[in-house]
Amino acid sequence: MFYTTIGIGTPQHNMDLVIDLGGENLWHDCSRPNNSSSNRKVDCESNKCPKGAVCTGTGCIGPYKPGCAIHDCDITITNPLAQFTSSDPMAEDVIFLSHTYVPGFLAGCVALDDGISGHALRGLPKSTKGIIGFSRSKLALPTQLVLANKLPPMLSLCFPSSNNLKGFGNVFIGAGGHPQVDSKFLQTTPLVVNPVATGAVSIYGAPSIEYFIDVRSIKIDGHVVNLNPSLLSVDKKGNGGTKISALTPWTELHSSLYKPFVQEFVNKAAGRRMKRVASVPPFDACFDSSTIGNSVTGLAVPTVDLVLPGGVQWSVYGANSMVMTRKNVACLAFVDGGTKPRMFPVKLASIVIGGHQLEDNLLVIDMASSKLSFSSSLLLRNVTCSHA
Repeated sequence: MFYTTIGIGTPQHNMDLVIDLGGENLWHDCSRPNNSSSNRKVDCESNKCPKGAVCTGTGCIGPYKPGCAIHDCDITITNPLAQFTSSDPMAEDVIFLSHTYVPGFLAGCVALDDGISGHALRGLPKSTKGIIGFSRSKLALPTQLVLANKLPPMLSLCFPSSNNLKGFGNVFIGAGGHPQVDSKFLQTTPLVVNPVATGAVSIYGAPSIEYFIDVRSIKIDGHVVNLNPSLLSVDKKGNGGTKISALTPWTELHSSLYKPFVQEFVNKAAGRRMKRVASVPPFDACFDSSTIGNSVTGLAVPTVDLVLPGGVQWSVYGANSMVMTRKNVACLAFVDGGTKPRMFPVKLASIVIGGHQLEDNLLVIDMASSKLSFSSSLLLRNVTCSHA
């Protein structure tokens, strides 16, 4: 899981917020009294209240009606890890980032001492105080920053390795790339728009705000795994396909994909004389790491390739495909995603590319052209996402 520090309000109050690539907006804990002089609630009559937003008022249920004493524009606050959702008044305030500040930023907050809201932070790192959405949503951080500062609609993400506990990654909004990576080394694939909403609160007819890509097949050491092709595409109900998630720690595969995938990896591992050992939940395929060599991209294990349109491949090497679970035990860092969704969304993606697989990979999202450019492991070029 990855998080970033945001300053909010006047005077500025810094807090760590978890990055959610599928998150609709920014929300934070406001259990402490909000004394920000720049904080303003957004009412239903304001042009800042999004179209279709729920409005509440004294004596009113549902949409705002003339005569309501209070008519707040509500924002949906969700934490998929805690199965938590609530509707709270939207507010605008100034936010501070490393090199800029944005006045009038639209966000939500939740008081953790308010009954059921006490569960809002469950599942998040202890130091964090909320979630910051990086999705396609109009209320997500990238969209608001791009509009406020008239920036190119680009988002670059470079998440640090969990092995470097003191390292920081990079997030660039309005610019694409990495200072040490030539763009010619990036591959590009179209982003897929899931026509059905996949979030905690679904609006009929609205597409998903999450990032999906079109994985056509999976190879292990060059051999195509025998998978059910129907699961690899998004169906008319919004199920299936492949999405990218920073909240999910390990890549999850639908059970029908997971079993042949693991079997093929085990077969290729046997050919490399990797000694298999007992499973370490939630991982099934675990090995004696002393029987595995090392390479510039981590443990020298079978390479996993996600094959995309046009033969483009997102290659996953040992640093991203394996995890050390105990001394001398390395496990394949892919897990069984089951056949039903475990988190909020009522739709089940067949493949969810998780945070471990994103580490030390540069991702550039072009929101205007709806394309994703990616590097695969930067370790191949003796570069990482981590910096002091």
